[in-house]
Amino acid sequence: MNPLYLYKQLRLVLLSGLLIFFLWGCSAGNSDPIVYPIAADVQTTAQRTIVPYPPPATAIDLWEISKYDEYGYGKWTYGPGLPHDRRLDLMPNAYNGNDVVKKTKLLNFFTFTDIHITDKESPNQLIYIQSLHPKLPVGASIYSGVMLYTTHVLDAAMQTVNALHQQNPLDFGISLGDACNSAQYNEVRWFIDVMDGKVITPSSGAHLGADTIDYQKPYKAAGLDKSIPWYKTLGNHDIFWMGSIPVDYSLRKDLRQSYLSDEVFATGDVLSDPRNINRRDYYVGVLDGSTPYGDIKYAGPVENFNSPPKVTADPDRRALLRNEWMQEFFETSSLPAGHGFNMDDAKDGFACYSFIPKSNVPLKVIVLDNSQNEDSGSVDIHGHGFLDSKRWDWLKKELAEGSAAGQLMIIAAHVPIGVDETPNSPMGWWVNPQNAVTYPDLIAELQSHPNLIMWMSGHRHLNTVKAFVSSDATRPENGFWHVETSSLRDFPQQFRTFEIHLNKDATISIVTTNVDPAVLDGTPAAMSRKYAVATAQIVGTLDHVTKWNPTNDPTVKPMPTGSYNAELLVPLSPAMQEKLKNLF
Repeated sequence: MNPLYLYKQLRLVLLSGLLIFFLWGCSAGNSDPIVYPIAADVQTTAQRTIVPYPPPATAIDLWEISKYDEYGYGKWTYGPGLPHDRRLDLMPNAYNGNDVVKKTKLLNFFTFTDIHITDKESPNQLIYIQSLHPKLPVGASIYSGVMLYTTHVLDAAMQTVNALHQQNPLDFGISLGDACNSAQYNEVRWFIDVMDGKVITPSSGAHLGADTIDYQKPYKAAGLDKSIPWYKTLGNHDIFWMGSIPVDYSLRKDLRQSYLSDEVFATGDVLSDPRNINRRDYYVGVLDGSTPYGDIKYAGPVENFNSPPKVTADPDRRALLRNEWMQEFFETSSLPAGHGFNMDDAKDGFACYSFIPKSNVPLKVIVLDNSQNEDSGSVDIHGHGFLDSKRWDWLKKELAEGSAAGQLMIIAAHVPIGVDETPNSPMGWWVNPQNAVTYPDLIAELQSHPNLIMWMSGHRHLNTVKAFVSSDATRPENGFWHVETSSLRDFPQQFRTFEIHLNKDATISIVTTNVDPAVLDGTPAAMSRKYAVATAQIVGTLDHVTKWNPTNDPTVKPMPTGSYNAELLVPLSPAMQEKLKNLF
């Protein structure tokens, strides 16, 4: 038998034994908090993929978690690795890529996004409203069993990052938005504290089940390796109620108070029309933390209740203003202080900044807040791409300065571009006079800077890659890549790594790889994966995450099992070729 195989099996057995010790340590008289390890065998999707089973024949509802095992929901297996698709979309027609040889690795980093850390016991969510739209893909972000384990899967993901860092050192990491689910103080603190490796108490209010239920028990997060700096991008869920409606600019004047109330929120079907927030048709419900499956309680038509259902109020559920949310990132034990945000800007709620990851590499990352303003006047879902005049002027200035300095540039923003520009699409660029720049003018500006090599985003919970090809065949360097990273909450629950190489032929290769957290059987993070798979099977999003391409863009390829690995070739301007040749 292969000695390496025996070694791996022995290591798994030892880890399983450690897991049992950690899980039962408290009952054995150990007062230390639980620690959840990950699997020893850490691999990327280039080596193996997570393949969900086809949806079972018997249909059940999303909230019937106790029936998942009975009917076979949540099952998955390992499939073959996903090769890197070498993409030449931006290159001149005569370029075949056959002789690409990597010369110098310029940068190695990771992105993660849309973890939607959720206070599942908060009284003003939209749990019941999801049941009115059981097949709506967005419903998975309104309610799913994964809500029980959002901090746990983030912890497992960061441990996986740490393991990869030991194999191939990472220069930095960046969250592309939606750390929170609904702009709550305790949600952002849980996010930061997981990243810092602190003790997490993943419950609120009465802290039901904190002594007996796995997803409620306090535990010690591992934290991201302290040698890896991490940065933050602002997303719509970080500052808006349920990522959709500004807390203080709503038709509901009691929306802010509803976070702190002991009464369960009553509203209309806001998924059909956000203006229905002013109705009081349904109690939205909360999850019962004292039950193994997080049973939904206090939900349904208002007329079914004799009096408003109540929960234990909690001041840590308070909704944060944009500047308050930003200032929380200065209360951290990991680096850098503020995680990219400048304290003076944070006081004003200006969430844009740039940084240079490595002093010896002429590349800067431009972190752009392209969320809508709270007072933008929009009555629909606040998920559009948007820049007010201050942010638009700042972006143009950053691009101009990067071009003048001879720097390669990457833009990191929450909302993607060019993915669905049909009128009124909640994922597209907002068509409104209050938006300081139209979508065509934005693209024109971006393509006027040949050193811009990539725009990175989250928001759609997808792993798509799109090419913005130069309209001038004589200036192929005016094109850039657009790379999305999927949600850590919903299937496929992945983050991305990026290696940027200078090639011998004076081109750039961006090698991007999806990674599944290396969850260990028996841990809450493993249960999170099961529920994410079950949600995709029930809601019907498996085709959505593997084939979604509403614009029929020929540069957007299918995403097998929700993943897409690629080597993205980037042409450089003659000036940039010469500069990199002299430096390296």
